[in-house]
Formats: sequence, C-alpha cells, structure tokens
Amino acid sequence: MRDSFSRSLQTTILFLLVGGILALALGGYLSPASSRVSGSLVSLQSWFSTRYVALQEFFNAPRDITSLRQRNAELEAEVSRLQTQVISLQARAADADTLAALVDFSTSNPESSYRAASVIGRDPSPFLHYVIIDVGSNDGIQRGMPVVTAQGLIGRVDAVIADAARVQLITDPASAINIRLQTSTVEAILTGSVTGDLSLDLIPQGASIEEGDIVVTSGLGGGYPADLIIGQIVNIRQRDADLFQQASVQPVVDFARLSIVLVITNFRPVNIEPLIPIPAP
Repeated sequence: MRDSFSRSLQTTILFLLVGGILALALGGYLSPASSRVSGSLVSLQSWFSTRYVALQEFFNAPRDITSLRQRNAELEAEVSRLQTQVISLQARAADADTLAALVDFSTSNPESSYRAASVIGRDPSPFLHYVIIDVGSNDGIQRGMPVVTAQGLIGRVDAVIADAARVQLITDPASAINIRLQTSTVEAILTGSVTGDLSLDLIPQGASIEEGDIVVTSGLGGGYPADLIIGQIVNIRQRDADLFQQASVQPVVDFARLSIVLVITNFRPVNIEPLIPIPAP
C-alpha cells in the first residue's frame, strides 16, 4: 500500500514539474536560458566539426598528394604527346608547302621532266658540300642531271647507286658554272667555296653590273640547262688594275633547309672539254 502511494506521489510530482516547465516556456520565462543553452550547443558542435574536418584532412593528405602527383605525371605525359604531334604536324605542313611549290615550279616549266626526291643525308666534311637523295639508277637517275628546288638551282648529280644518289651543291669548292645576268648579256663563272659563299669571276672589266642583278645559268659548257635561277649579286669588287671584276652572289636557295628536291631527268649533260682548244705552251 505504501509502495503504491509512493509511486503515485512521484508521478504527481513529475507531472507538476513538466507542467511547470511548460508553463514557464509558454510564458517566455525560459527563452534566455534556452538561448544560452542553444549557443553553447552550437559552439560545441562547431568545435567538434572543425576538429573532425582537420583530422580528416590530416589523414587524407598523403593519399591526396599521391593522387595529385599521379595526375601531374599523366598531364605531363599528355603535354609531351601533344607537343610531339604538333611538331609532326608542322613538319608535314612544311613538306606539303614544299611539295606544292615544287608542283607549281614543274607546271610553270613544262619543257623539263622531273623526279622528286627527299634529302636523306649530308656530307660530314666541312670542306665539301654534298647531299644524298633517296633516288638512284633504279629510278632513272644518271650522273650529271641538274637538281633544283622551287626557288632555283642547287647542284647536279655527282654519283649514283641503285637506290640513292649524291648531289654536288653549287656551293661546293669544286663547283664552277657558266652564268649570265638575267637582264643583260654579261657572262661569268660562278664558283663555290669552302665557306659556302658564291663568287662571280671573269666578269669583263667594262661590263655594267649592279647589286641586285639576277644570276641565271647560261647553258654554256653543256653542264646545265639555261635560265635556271641561282641568286642575285650582293657585292661588287672592281679595281682598275685588274683584268676582271668580281662579285658575291646571294643564293635564292637555303641550303641548310633542303628537304625535298627535283631532279631534271630529261637533261643530258654534254662534255665539251675535248673540243676546247688547249692553249699553246
């Protein structure tokens, strides 16, 4: 009986407390305390949240660094691949431009037959000026055939094997070509040099020449067809005591950038040396 009374009393007190708290809350008496409690709870939650994020970043940092390094390596590899593609495309574009220029040249000079060839090697000697091309006797190439680009003359075939040929450039020290000036009848001899410079010799003293005059092959001597462009005069050396004038020639061809050339296959050089009179001793 006493236990039952005690439980009833506890229940009544509990209801009274709850009712009192509700009454105070409805009356607005608990708002300051509620705000303080809520602020404390929010601060505590923020503190735990900040510490949790910091711990999470601490434990995830090594994995993130490894992932970033891997991604960086992948991006560097992709950049390298794209750079290689760009270089390849630039080379193809340059070859396409060269081929287009060669087609235009052959179309504008239909009197000759041509065989296109790629430059595959150069003479390693600093004293000789030769290039190797990838066509030979199997392609109908013969010794003495002139070789040109879209800009002008570069030389002639000096030696041939089955699948390749050696071309002596006009800049070679042993090269000598009969030339004339395009706008006059002045004739001279064009020679190469060890340094690759081109010089005009045996220009008559009374001949009128000027810087900028265009130099072309004359066809004399039988070694080259006439009217192949070589370059233009850039410097004239004239002294009254000399029998002949001299001049320097700037070639129109950039010999350091040769890649694709044309061999004139329907020209046959003529050796006229046996017909040249030998001066009396």
